[in-house]
Amino acid sequence: MDITRIAQNARAAARTLAASGSDRRTSALLEIAQSLRKNAEKILAANAKDVTHAKIAGMSESLLDRLRLNLKRIECMAVGAEEIATQAEVLGQSEGFVRPNGLDIKRIRVPLGVVGIIYEARPNVTVDAAALCLKAGNAVILRGGRDALNSCTALGTLMRAALKDNGLPQDCVTVVDDPSRESANGMMRANGLIDVLIPRGGAGLIRAVAENATVPVIETGVGNCHAFVDESADLGMAANIVDNGKTSRPSVCNALETLLVHEAVAEKFLPMIKQRLSAHNVEIRGCGVTQRILGSIALPATEEDYYKEFGETILAVRVVPSLDAAVEHIAKYSSGHSEVIVTENYENARLFTQAVDSAAVYVNASTRFTDGGEFGFGAEIGISTQKLHARGPMGLRELTTVKYIINGNGQVRS
Repeated sequence: MDITRIAQNARAAARTLAASGSDRRTSALLEIAQSLRKNAEKILAANAKDVTHAKIAGMSESLLDRLRLNLKRIECMAVGAEEIATQAEVLGQSEGFVRPNGLDIKRIRVPLGVVGIIYEARPNVTVDAAALCLKAGNAVILRGGRDALNSCTALGTLMRAALKDNGLPQDCVTVVDDPSRESANGMMRANGLIDVLIPRGGAGLIRAVAENATVPVIETGVGNCHAFVDESADLGMAANIVDNGKTSRPSVCNALETLLVHEAVAEKFLPMIKQRLSAHNVEIRGCGVTQRILGSIALPATEEDYYKEFGETILAVRVVPSLDAAVEHIAKYSSGHSEVIVTENYENARLFTQAVDSAAVYVNASTRFTDGGEFGFGAEIGISTQKLHARGPMGLRELTTVKYIINGNGQVRS
């Protein structure tokens, strides 16, 4: 597949899309939602092929969970497209001022242009990302992983048909049907054609894109999230938060990966949380103190374990002597996604939220809430863990940029 030609077509389509009215984009998104429902059996048949191949290849159950579609997940995609369609328009939002020399300066929100997304075996990303990009006036090039190729291709075909039905260029959405490394490399080097590249997936994928791309990149998704149980914590609350963070959906980026426990409560809390986690077959990898308290059920943790986003039912545990030690651990090992302190001490909560430099920092709540919908922003394309342009949930506003329009009446600069 010729990535250059795809990107050129997308760029031409983006110009048309940017000039289209909000009603046309909204209508296309609503038709996409209905098409997903009408063609659910076709989507499931394509997905079944991907799941069968993945099982034969030995894919883990947590990754199969990301790959697998069912009627409920298709309905969630349809509802998501409808919710995006009805969100308030961000394009054209403006603010302005008049300079003393009479220049009337306005800053107006406009599309980014062409957005490229490289992601792994998550078919729902195909629809979620495309819908957000379309609503924000962007053309999008979607390159999923080999494991989800049939699913993503089927979804892309439905979306392109809906665009055509609504008088918009089909190339506003392109699903790359070549999952090779060459197609990814082509997108990473499509300077002047792709305006921004967003990788969604594991640490290896995101690192590869960030290190090799020559087009701008927004890093999303790597979630080595931490919970720190302070010496003043309500231990029952802490057990609920840790259990929810680790077991409610282990494969997602806002799932908990590392538990830090103050040494003053470790003897009491660790057996409590071991019992809760054992019900979900969570493997604990702990420091020496953790192993002494829990016995053989806790495997020894390696240095690498504390850096890792497991994406499955594994939890790294460390007993720390102080709040400062917890903050230092997070500063060293965290991916900058989401962290939580469980505490009844206001001053400790304040110090933690000030000292921890992550996109989302919680006090007494699960990291699983780091999500555009849960924050009330609507759908998001991912959680940005960097600081420039966007940080945290990336919704419609983060998929736009600004330009300045200046009106004068003959002013010249002296």
